[in-house]
Amino acid sequence: MADTFRITLGQLNPTVGDLPGNAAKARAAWEQARQAGADMLALPEMFITGYQTQDLVLKAAFTEDAMAQIETLAAECADGPAIGIGGPYATQGKLYNAWWILQGGKVVTRVLKHDLPHKQLFDELRLFDQGPLSGPYSINGIRIGSPICEDAWWPEVSETLAETGAEILLIPNGSPYHRNKLDLRMGHLVARVVETGLPAVYLNSVGGQDDQLYDGATFVLNPGATGGADKVLQLAPFDEIIEHLDFIRTADGWRAVPGRMDPQPDEWEQDYRAMTEGLRDYMRKSGFKKVVLGMSGGIDSALVATIASDAIGPENVRCVMLPSEYTSQTSLDDAADCATRLGARLDTVQIEGARDAVGDALAHLMAGTKPDTTEENIQSRLRGVMLMAISNKFGELLLTTGNKSEVAVGYATIYGDMAGGYNPIKDLYKTRVFQTCRWRNAHHRDWMQGRPGEVIPPRIISKPPSAELRPDQKDEDSLPPYEVLDAILEGLVEKDLALKDLVAQGFDAETVKRVETLLYGSEWKRYQAAPGPRISTKAFWLDRRYPLVNRWRDQL
Repeated sequence: MADTFRITLGQLNPTVGDLPGNAAKARAAWEQARQAGADMLALPEMFITGYQTQDLVLKAAFTEDAMAQIETLAAECADGPAIGIGGPYATQGKLYNAWWILQGGKVVTRVLKHDLPHKQLFDELRLFDQGPLSGPYSINGIRIGSPICEDAWWPEVSETLAETGAEILLIPNGSPYHRNKLDLRMGHLVARVVETGLPAVYLNSVGGQDDQLYDGATFVLNPGATGGADKVLQLAPFDEIIEHLDFIRTADGWRAVPGRMDPQPDEWEQDYRAMTEGLRDYMRKSGFKKVVLGMSGGIDSALVATIASDAIGPENVRCVMLPSEYTSQTSLDDAADCATRLGARLDTVQIEGARDAVGDALAHLMAGTKPDTTEENIQSRLRGVMLMAISNKFGELLLTTGNKSEVAVGYATIYGDMAGGYNPIKDLYKTRVFQTCRWRNAHHRDWMQGRPGEVIPPRIISKPPSAELRPDQKDEDSLPPYEVLDAILEGLVEKDLALKDLVAQGFDAETVKRVETLLYGSEWKRYQAAPGPRISTKAFWLDRRYPLVNRWRDQL
């Protein structure tokens, strides 16, 4: 009986729907595993299809194609290590989220996911059937138990595996990123190790899929000598990594040999990386090479332009200034300064003529009315029209630039500055926008394709935010100070607090009520908003789903 066992871990980035491409990625990883003398290659949850598939997996033709790809992969990888790969499994009128075990040219078993997540951004209960509790499978004489993602967050599956003879827990995941997610995962897995007395391998995907980011950060735990668990391997977040992990047989059972321990960046760097990778992968997987965005001279568009430069290189970023008579010289200068520092292209398109033409066309209907937000929004919508024209003409993805604070309270113009295909800062509150800009000015990393140094002019960070749609306009003319607004929004959105809870924390009752009114009243705008990377625990769209028509309001 062998006393060593080698697993090749594939912390890789599949693409939803690219079945041949994902299979090819799996074969390439298998070749590396074979060259390294591995006993098994492990790939993440639903790897053959990419994750999440959402309702795509309900198409019978898609599921059949995915299963056929796995069968072909088994045949092509007969002479070498076994493979564990995630994919759908349809049988007898049921559909499962499965982990397929391939060895010797065939499918030797399938593990079926038991605990189907149905909170936050997941809704697997409407897609998959619940798999039964089952025992371990054997690879070269070693009994391995594989809870699939959510299965490892609760005791039942792991305990059943331990009771039926599992010697190692190997857990394939499609676990999406949010801020400080690794700490949450670690807490659950330490509990499973303590309960079962078994070493645990937590293998996670990387890459972006629509609003979701998969951050990898794969790790391995051994049972602690005196209790608890010892982390013996930690892979970097967001990077595609193939790593070989050795196990040895000891008097206490199988234990992982300590391996690489990549540092884990702080939350500011991980959030910025998530926004950058989200944009980069969204473009790569949907076929875009370049972006265009409206550059106002304000902090939000400056940050978006910086993220885009870091994601795809400044030579692929077009910034467009669309001034009116309300645009200050400071904004013009700041936009030019930022584009120059980034090395991005800056074009200017005047909107006054178009605005006057629209005003003239509507004059007979608007006669006798006073100018208000209607006229302000015409400016914003004309900018959207012109930016979309540039996007259409040159095939450049239009980025929107509204932060989470603005998106939350509707301080954005539908079909105007909300127009576009992707919003890198959609889940970033305004107060974090300021700090993120400071962080980026002070840091540069190898994964950034943009320039190092102070790429966002300090004056952009320090000046009062303004939409500049009327004379001397400031955001705080219409909204509470962002420090107050964001704290209230975090209470209402992330924590689902009642108004009385916020008032008890010291917030002004009238302000809290007003923010809640704005939040509910702008739901219809968010329904039509561009996607953007999820970096918090409660992002708009899949995490938070509210009715568009809703007459209920909390009472104080």
